[in-house]
Amino acid sequence: MDLRQLRYFTQIVESGSLSKASRQLFIAQPALSQMLSKLESEVGKPLLNRSARGVAPTDNGLALYHHARFMLRQLDQALSIARQESKAVQGMVSVGLPATTVSALGLPLVRCIRDRYPGILVNVVEGMSGHIGHMMRLGQLDLAVLFGGDIAREVTVDALLEEELFVMLPRHSALVAPKRTTLTIAEAAELPLILPTSTHGLRRRISAEFEQRNLSAHIVAEIDSLSLLMNCVYDGMGATIKPMAAILLEGERGRKWRALSISDAHMVRRNYLYALPPERLSTAAAAVAAEIRDTARRLVESGAWSGVDLVAPVSA
Repeated sequence: MDLRQLRYFTQIVESGSLSKASRQLFIAQPALSQMLSKLESEVGKPLLNRSARGVAPTDNGLALYHHARFMLRQLDQALSIARQESKAVQGMVSVGLPATTVSALGLPLVRCIRDRYPGILVNVVEGMSGHIGHMMRLGQLDLAVLFGGDIAREVTVDALLEEELFVMLPRHSALVAPKRTTLTIAEAAELPLILPTSTHGLRRRISAEFEQRNLSAHIVAEIDSLSLLMNCVYDGMGATIKPMAAILLEGERGRKWRALSISDAHMVRRNYLYALPPERLSTAAAAVAAEIRDTARRLVESGAWSGVDLVAPVSA
């Protein structure tokens, strides 16, 4: 078994088919099939289940995939360090951040890492929390910020911060009287709401609050894209319920918003910092994890990120 076989195998698993993997790797499919057969022969166990829809790893294949991903990431980091001349902290670090978190934390975090750790190549992956959680479970990320403390196993999980949820609408909107600064949850439910789909953790959090009070939300659209959702709200199609991070960058576009707190419900979303276990976490990734905490703290304490309370780290 060699590293090339492991690279090919991980690509097959991630592609879900030999034909797609062969295109990604620029290798003829028969050659890739031969390599896979040789690998299964060396392991002594079938690694893939084959069907008309493609391939999926067996239990043994999934175990090999996880370890192969880790080995290949470590090799890439080792090569990156070897190619550098500086003795400072170096390496590649992959960080998964949901869209709202990117809006608040993304630019300040990358700027800080570039200033303090020029030898670290940071790879920020933005996506829905479900996708980020899936990547963390597969070992494709070193770090991630997620909204539940039980999304991935065999990792370190610490509470990071807690965000209050607000009813948000354009400043010029006539849906709510101009002088109002708060709404009851019943009043929020009566507004035409644009929310993420039910697969989104934030939507489930909001729906749970409505259901506890036997309220039916007036939902006019379901959108998982943060930018499109906010554009639709600003266009006058309705209101939404989001943390303040959702509008942190809106002022740069010249758009003005109102964020109304909910007076009779404690609607918050806790953020957790996920990291690979200490024995697998590189020095560079540990440094980035510390910068995530420090950057969040500075943003909150300076008032740049409002509606947020820091949470003392407690391993979950």
